[in-house]
Amino acid sequence: MVIKQSIFEIFSEENTSGVAYKNKSFKRAIINHLDQTGNTTITDLAQELNISVPKITSLINELITDGLVQDDGKEDSKGGGRKANLYGLVADSAFFLGVDVKHYYINIGLLDFKKNLVKQEMHVPYLLVNTKEAFDQLVKIIQTFIANLPEEHRNILALCLNLSGRINSENGYSYSFFHFHEEPLSATIEKITGIRTFLENDSRAMAYGEFHNGLVREEKNVLFVNMDYGIGLGIMIDGQIYRGKSGFGGEFGHIPLFANEIICHCGKKGCLETEASGQALIRLFREKIEQGSSSALMQKNKLPEKLQLTDIIQAAKNEDVLCIELIAEIGEKIGRGISVLINIFNPELVILGGILAETGDYIRLPIRSALNKYSLSLVNNDTQLHMSKLQEKAGVIGGCLIARDKLLSVK
Repeated sequence: MVIKQSIFEIFSEENTSGVAYKNKSFKRAIINHLDQTGNTTITDLAQELNISVPKITSLINELITDGLVQDDGKEDSKGGGRKANLYGLVADSAFFLGVDVKHYYINIGLLDFKKNLVKQEMHVPYLLVNTKEAFDQLVKIIQTFIANLPEEHRNILALCLNLSGRINSENGYSYSFFHFHEEPLSATIEKITGIRTFLENDSRAMAYGEFHNGLVREEKNVLFVNMDYGIGLGIMIDGQIYRGKSGFGGEFGHIPLFANEIICHCGKKGCLETEASGQALIRLFREKIEQGSSSALMQKNKLPEKLQLTDIIQAAKNEDVLCIELIAEIGEKIGRGISVLINIFNPELVILGGILAETGDYIRLPIRSALNKYSLSLVNNDTQLHMSKLQEKAGVIGGCLIARDKLLSVK
């Protein structure tokens, strides 16, 4: 496709030198400026980018021919003089795919060039296990989603796959799931789909979405806590996502906070996740039932064979006392862990996301109480605590934005 090739050429350093390289650099600057500011005039672009008006005019015309920029009509004139034309990005000139893999389902969505979520499929049934069959099913779900898109939405330039566990987003390797080949997982998926592919840790992708399209406004130091079957963390420091040296930063769930003999799935003992996570909540619930406690989830004196986290969450919403009490217990322990983070990072804002955040105040209030109890008052007294604005869409939007930002960045 002409548009696809054009944008790849603009954001590529290959086979370019001299005037051609300079023109590509100018076009990148124009696109990035329009991305940040929205519609603007030729004159404003020339002033902001320190490029002559004739040159800007020529470049804008080329970008219009490429299908990436459009004339959005006249601006409102404040002085009653001649109105200038406004130019902006073409929303449907390019699309980006976000694939957010959960424990029992997949959320997948499509973002246009102007960052609008134009298509989404939530809770597509799926079981995340480290097998070739699960990998093949994942690829099939992606391909089916693309095949069902209207023709005008299939100009997908890049996709980002969010997975839990250890992910190196720089080289595209997954060390927890689907590491069947010597090549990076991102390269394997790229070969199958024909779409430029990036990989990201699920918690960091959710944080990315929330930081760039959710609650965060002026804050520069923010923590996003993903409360799911495990516990993940996304970190923003001075307005930038922190990944760590090898991309493994944010393994919050594996802080050895408890002196217990429970073996975490990471192989260690005493991790935060062993007593403060969705997986721990299911275990504690089963133990309470075995000890004689009752719950609305009991069916003919038996628990469902495949008890899931969503079952307990829904029961809590329906005012099941046992579920509410256990969620509060989990929340208090998560709060202890977050207290450690607050003492270390002194963030402006802590955002609670993930499936457990769906319980609202049932988990937020115990967390808030624990923060007051365990973190230093001088450090936490101006730290805000909020629930995720994007909720289930955080990972999808974050994945789309990561794919978009990585593709449009030039190393």
